[in-house]
Amino acid sequence: MIEVLTGAGLAMSAGLNAYVPLLVLGLASRFTEFVALPAQWAWLENEWVLGIVGLLLLIEVIADKVPVVDSINDWIQTIVRPTAGGLAFGSGASAETVAVTDPAQFLEQNQWVPIVSGVVIALVVHLAKLAVRPVVNAVTAGVAAPVVSTLEDVTSVTLTVLALVLPVLVIVAVPLLVWFAIATVRRARARRA
Repeated sequence: MIEVLTGAGLAMSAGLNAYVPLLVLGLASRFTEFVALPAQWAWLENEWVLGIVGLLLLIEVIADKVPVVDSINDWIQTIVRPTAGGLAFGSGASAETVAVTDPAQFLEQNQWVPIVSGVVIALVVHLAKLAVRPVVNAVTAGVAAPVVSTLEDVTSVTLTVLALVLPVLVIVAVPLLVWFAIATVRRARARRA
């Protein structure tokens, strides 16, 4: 059960920012004893992969702060974020962390289930972001784009860390994310009116 929460938290994080969970997983596996990725996911800790993911993260962070560019970026990320969610769920649920000590029970027979689950979870989060961001930009004339983007980045990092350290808190994070998205849209509509 804990490995499912870990994977779900990482997939939700990827729905907000595709590269944060992959970079954190790779760095944690490469430089600490905290995360041990299984052999099939060891490519995430390769220095070339880490460098490319880090560069893509930098591009994403900058593009997501600019009004209009952020919406174009979100459309492009419609393929990338669910893919990253599948990778993050698959690698995170099968990794040994402080919270997940025996992932083999869950993954032994159904190796495709975590990847498909991660794709679906990341896609749902991404579609919510895709729907909320243009409303916020329209209502605030783009002024809120950097603020909202920074909050999304912080949320993505926080979800990733929670998923790895205390996956049970992912259960608390999901309703908070839903509440935040609904509250943001309501505030934006109230300002417009």
